[in-house]
Amino acid sequence: MKKDPILFYEHEFYVCSNFSSFEVEYKGETWKTAEHAYQASKYEDDEIRKSIQRARSSHDAMKIAKNMHSDKKRNDWYEVKLNIMEEICRAKLSQHFYVQKKLLQTEDRDLIENSPRDSFWGWGENKNGENNLGKIWMKLREELKTDEIKKLHEDPSFQ
Repeated sequence: MKKDPILFYEHEFYVCSNFSSFEVEYKGETWKTAEHAYQASKYEDDEIRKSIQRARSSHDAMKIAKNMHSDKKRNDWYEVKLNIMEEICRAKLSQHFYVQKKLLQTEDRDLIENSPRDSFWGWGENKNGENNLGKIWMKLREELKTDEIKKLHEDPSFQ
């Protein structure tokens, strides 16, 4: 019998959310959250990127990015955003033992970003969205299980 999916927009597995409070080293810079890194990656302009990096919270980082003119967004954004998100999530996972531990605790259950407003990254209002962020985390979970991503602590209690 298949177990229920894990909805990670909040609660126990919120660590999978870009808004969770885990610093991420990405492309030689330190970001307060994965959301900061993702939003800044939309832009090549250093001033815009720095203003996003300085944002007090992940929500503020998203608001700053949304208020920028679309003509300043990198031209290839829609072609590269999935790969960038995967890189950022991989960085977060490889840098934080607790994120690794929580991800392994999901076993083989489906991971779903339970965002009612986002049918690209989550499953959206009608629960039939693409769930791309969930797919990324399931892929990274397999990489962690097969040691493609190095575990920070070899702790047999959660393998």
